[in-house]
Amino acid sequence: MLIVFTRAIIIYIFLLIVMRLMGKKQLGELQPFEFAITLIAAELACIPMSDTQVPILYGLVPIFTLFVVEFCLTKIVKHSLKMRKLINGKPVIVITPNGIDFEAINKLDMTVHDIMESIRAKDYTSPEEIEWAIIETNGDMSVIPKTANRPLTVGDMQINAEQAEIPYSVICEGKRMGQNIKKCNLDEAKVESLLNKYQYKQQDILLMLVTGGDDFYLQPKDGKYLTGKLSEEVG
Repeated sequence: MLIVFTRAIIIYIFLLIVMRLMGKKQLGELQPFEFAITLIAAELACIPMSDTQVPILYGLVPIFTLFVVEFCLTKIVKHSLKMRKLINGKPVIVITPNGIDFEAINKLDMTVHDIMESIRAKDYTSPEEIEWAIIETNGDMSVIPKTANRPLTVGDMQINAEQAEIPYSVICEGKRMGQNIKKCNLDEAKVESLLNKYQYKQQDILLMLVTGGDDFYLQPKDGKYLTGKLSEEVG
C-alpha cells in the first residue's frame, strides 16, 4: 500500500509539473491537439499509479514525450499558418446578416439547437440580435451583435473616462502581501493606521485591495466591507 501511495505522489507531482509547463489554459480553451494530449497523459498516469508491476518510468517517459510533442506542435502552429489550419482547423462563420448558415452548421455537425444554446450562453435570445457569430477552433462561439443590440459603452456616451488601474491585494486571508504593497507604491504605515482606526488586526481581514495607491476595499472576516481613500481616512 505504501508503494502505491508513493508512486501516486511521484506521478502526480510529475504530471502537475508537465501540465504547468504546457501553459495556463482552461479546458474549454484547449485546441484539439492539446485536449488529446491532456486525455492521453491522464490515462498514461493511471497505469503505473495503480499497477505496481509496471515500472514507474513506463508512465513518466511517455508523459514527458507528450510534453515534447505538445511543445513542438505549439511552436509549429505559432510560426506556420498552413500547419495551424491543418492541426487546429479554422474558425467557421455560423451566423451572418442573413441569419443562420445551414451549410456551415452541417459541416460542423451541429444542430440549430446547439446554435441557440450557444447564443443564449452569450446573453442573446435570437439570431436576429446577432450580426455575425463564429465558432472558434477551440469550439467556443464568438458573437458580434447588431449595433442596436450591443451593450452600451462609455465611448457611446462620449464620456471621458480615466484609464482603469489594477487593484492589488494588500492583505489576503490575514496575510500581508509584501510584493503587492511594493507594486502599488503603498506606505505600509497607512495600512496599519487604517486597521487601527477601525480596531482591526491583520488576522481579522479577509481581503484588502488598494487601487492606484489610494482607493481601498477592506473586507473583514466578520462584518460589512469598507471602501474609501487612504488619504482621507488616515491622511
